[in-house]
Amino acid sequence: MLNLIFAVAENASGGFPISFTLVYVIGFIAAVSIGSIAWYNSKRPPGWEGKDRPDVVPKVDSEVGEGEAGTGDGSAS
Repeated sequence: MLNLIFAVAENASGGFPISFTLVYVIGFIAAVSIGSIAWYNSKRPPGWEGKDRPDVVPKVDSEVGEGEAGTGDGSAS
């Protein structure tokens, strides 16, 4: 797939650079992926409370325990 993209980029003369298009496509895919993970880890909307989290979505803990980074006391441990 990547070889095909590079081959198209080599043969393209003038016009809109393919690199800009690739940046937008990869950025869109990243935004959708990160947004999906955030949505699945947020509070469930009505009707979704009992649904299981898909296996591909990682569990993100937003709670910072005692003695971990982010205590706010300014001391380095």
